Amino acid sequence: MRLDGVTLMNKILLCGLLLVFVLQPTVTLADSMNEEIDYLISSVGTGGCTFIRNGNRLTGRDARTHLKSKRRRNAHIIDNTEEFIEKIVSRSVTSGKPYIISCKGEDQRNAGEWFTLLLAQRRNL
Repeated sequence: MRLDGVTLMNKILLCGLLLVFVLQPTVTLADSMNEEIDYLISSVGTGGCTFIRNGNRLTGRDARTHLKSKRRRNAHIIDNTEEFIEKIVSRSVTSGKPYIISCKGEDQRNAGEWFTLLLAQRRNL
């Protein structure tokens, strides 16, 4: 069957292709965000750096476990990696105290700042 010189099948195919192109960036952005967040969490406790939560030094493993759990519980409030840093890994929700990163030979810094720098380095690779 022909509709104005174009077959119905061609129109369906064109609509399908347009749908794929429209949805593709969303999938890619979500994948990219999850890869970035996975990278940030996996970096905690490595390279001579320690994660400090409410004044307590955590092992890398314990810090990563805590951040993964916090991420799962709060996934509904983050839409991008920057929001993950701001809302999830910068401070304790319970005490309001900022998380701290202490690296050998460097001044301690707020975890939000450390994660932001780490993200910038990753994106510039």
